[in-house]
Amino acid sequence: MEPTVLEGRYVRLVPLSRDHVPALCEIGLDPEIWRWTPTRVATTADMETYVAEGLAEHDAGRALPFAQIDVATDRVVGCTRLANIDRAHARAEIGWTWLGRPWQRTAINTEAKLLLFTYAFDVMGCRRVELKTDRMNEQSRRAIGRLGAVEEGVFRRHMITATGRSRDTVYFSVIDDEWPAVRSGLQHRLDTGSSGRGPSAS
Repeated sequence: MEPTVLEGRYVRLVPLSRDHVPALCEIGLDPEIWRWTPTRVATTADMETYVAEGLAEHDAGRALPFAQIDVATDRVVGCTRLANIDRAHARAEIGWTWLGRPWQRTAINTEAKLLLFTYAFDVMGCRRVELKTDRMNEQSRRAIGRLGAVEEGVFRRHMITATGRSRDTVYFSVIDDEWPAVRSGLQHRLDTGSSGRGPSAS
């Protein structure tokens, strides 16, 4: 898959590269960011591994990993990814999403989701886009629901986290029939300034 840049008013999603590691470390070694994720990124070496894994998924044709850039400051503020891409079944997942704390209650997350959904449905031709989160992460579950995604169910003991805890994972999706309404809702939130903190990494 060819790298692509997704440009919005508030956020620019650029293909993730190893060159982003220093900037990501400046804002991404905060333990709270990784509280609900299966992995932990606490050191520069951890971030290097995190980026390398995303690039390996890209090289295998399974993911489009992005660095999130604040348009206003041209600063790297986080990561996100279109992943688990399955072209045979026209589906993909939005996840591996995180933002540094100063940018978590801004329009950046909402617009990033709009850009990713638009690319998945309108460019890739997906019929289904998935999102998931830890069952215990109530804030993320509410945020994903506000995107317009449908909560489908819980995968029990789905993952083992870095702490050894068995994680139940809640799955959400948006299907192509729902996409026009979801797009309108996200655009309305951006236009009215009602965007809030969005879901964290899956």
